[in-house]
Amino acid sequence: MRRSLVEARHISPEVSVIVPAWNEAENLPLLVPRVAEALAGRAWEMLIVDDGSADGTPEVCRRLAETYPVRLMVRNPPLHGLSGAVLEGIAESTGSTLVVMDADLQHPPERITALLDALDTGADFALGSRYVPGGSTDGKWTVGRKINSWAATVLARPFAGPVRDPMSGFFALRRTTFDRAQRLTPLGYKIALELMCKCQAQNVKEVPIHFGLRTRGESKLTLKQQFRYLEHLSRLYDFTFPRASPITKFLIATVLSFAFGTCIFLSFNLLGILPPGSIVAGYVAAIAVTVVFHVRYVRTQRPFLLTKHPWRDFLLVSLSECILVAGVADWLTLHILASTPLMQLFTISFAAGIVTRYVLRKELMQDIRGLRKELRVEELS
Repeated sequence: MRRSLVEARHISPEVSVIVPAWNEAENLPLLVPRVAEALAGRAWEMLIVDDGSADGTPEVCRRLAETYPVRLMVRNPPLHGLSGAVLEGIAESTGSTLVVMDADLQHPPERITALLDALDTGADFALGSRYVPGGSTDGKWTVGRKINSWAATVLARPFAGPVRDPMSGFFALRRTTFDRAQRLTPLGYKIALELMCKCQAQNVKEVPIHFGLRTRGESKLTLKQQFRYLEHLSRLYDFTFPRASPITKFLIATVLSFAFGTCIFLSFNLLGILPPGSIVAGYVAAIAVTVVFHVRYVRTQRPFLLTKHPWRDFLLVSLSECILVAGVADWLTLHILASTPLMQLFTISFAAGIVTRYVLRKELMQDIRGLRKELRVEELS
């Protein structure tokens, strides 16, 4: 027999179910009873974290709370998307075991007990999976959606390990595991990846589920969310590979800026502008490419920046690069222009600028490195 709401409120819950919601008024009355049936015999609570729904979701939650141990949190402002909603829900929950699932009925509530059983048998992170034996997806999935899911999983492989379905968003973990999390930086909707990585989950067990199609409400998977996922991956690469990832990004930024700078340099030469003018113009164009990377760097990692003035420092470094490149280009033009191809002059000048960039950005703690697992000693002083 279901405990009364009054009794449930006086029992410390064993399981906290965190459900981020946005315009889920049609789905929640179907979801909550199914969760209640799955968790029959356990003390549980559900935290519905609402991000400003306009369809009556808060009113639906209040009605459900009259019968079930449901609590509503309304976020204002709703920062960091679904991931931020989940983390705020966890912070407000009281259960020793945490379950996270969507409100759209794509995650089968009946499989919550299988996730809990996985934790009871030694897993420190249990994940509902579409891609292990016994798991499945609705046959109506489009080819495009299948490719999108496959690509997202492949990109996460370096830090998700052999996990086949880190994208499902249906998972459970102990609060003690969550408390191990280091430097959480939620972004977008793939919070399971964030927690597996930052909680240093060593034993991840995938539980087969059938992942259905949304039948009510609107999908939250937009192009904007997919770009945010790429930004989130960038953060996790930085965290997992604190040395290799930043160097790789620096090299990518350098190659792209060199390519664009070369085009501008050659174009200026065709217009009759000789070195050092054309070399400096090409290098300024290269810096313009770097601005794009710096925008991403500042936007996604501002809470962890060690410099208070990232753009001032960027301009200072860029100005120093341009001055050095102009000096090198002028010296080369005066001394070896006659015997050296123009492209080689630009390459040498560009290399001098890049060395200056790397050294100064390291000194200003402003290079494209991203988040590290640990701050270095010199960064703490």
